Amino acid sequence: MKTLVCEQPGTLRLEDRAFPQSPGEGWVPVDISHVGICGTDYHIFEGKHPYLQYPRVMGHELSGRVAENAGALSKGDLVIVNPYVACGTCRACLRGKPNCCYNIGVLGVHRDGGMCERIYVPAENLYPAPGLEPYQAAMVEFLAIGAHAVRRSEVEENDRVLVVGVGPIGLGVALFARLRGAQVHLLDSSRKRLEMIAEKFEFDSAMSVDRGADAVMAPTDGEGYDVVFDATGNANAIEAGFAYVAHGGTYVLVSVVTETVTFADPEFHKREMKLVGSRNATREDFETVIATLKAGEIDTKSVHTHSARLDTLANQFNDLLENRDTVIKAIVEVS
Repeated sequence: MKTLVCEQPGTLRLEDRAFPQSPGEGWVPVDISHVGICGTDYHIFEGKHPYLQYPRVMGHELSGRVAENAGALSKGDLVIVNPYVACGTCRACLRGKPNCCYNIGVLGVHRDGGMCERIYVPAENLYPAPGLEPYQAAMVEFLAIGAHAVRRSEVEENDRVLVVGVGPIGLGVALFARLRGAQVHLLDSSRKRLEMIAEKFEFDSAMSVDRGADAVMAPTDGEGYDVVFDATGNANAIEAGFAYVAHGGTYVLVSVVTETVTFADPEFHKREMKLVGSRNATREDFETVIATLKAGEIDTKSVHTHSARLDTLANQFNDLLENRDTVIKAIVEVS
């Protein structure tokens, strides 16, 4: 089968591999249809991912068709892959939080992912996607991360929300915060990306970091935002975000960095600020996204800005990487 392998940072190679064998009972073969490219894939290619061993088959934003009957799933069914393979026995799993399983194995990161023609996935990680197009089904995972962060934040109608970093994950956060009735403002370092997002989705405001802190706070009359989300993957941006939170507000860290993040305790304490981590997503979040897409509440054609094919992606990947300011979501067609 065709398989795209990241052999080492900066090197992608298309190779022919044998079709995989089942890892054991409960694993279902899925013929991959479409794969979304995300920031994790770019980081792997650049050699910036802290928890990865090469060579690695990337790809965790996946849609595909079941290759053989398995329980309630029939051969040919379109499914969405939840790429977070949990152990089911650790403390987090037993408390209903498999998204932060102590022994988690993420497809495309800890184990080979879906930039190939077929993979095996635990049956419980497959969600039927009737009514969606295959390219839409490949978007569900990254949007579920945004839906999860918004659910964790407990944002309410008319809350003032600031999303810092409007890559695909930040955009997902912004879209689901708006669906809850919040006033959503965007902050990013790229004017080009902000202009593109503002034109396509028309949020309450879109501000560039270089305008300064006063401009960022202006929509709140200087009081700050009820909920601030960080989706930058930048430690300096995370630290700066504490100052944007209103008294009684919440700060949600969606992105992850390897550095130590510090903040001033007096500023944190006087706000009685809630600091929330948000990692991956759960079945509930996937189901929220599926229902939202079926209802037409997110314009997936505007989100899907670039296309590629598996057999030519190795030659196209650098171009996507170098032009990330104009890419919202690139979708790779496998079959």
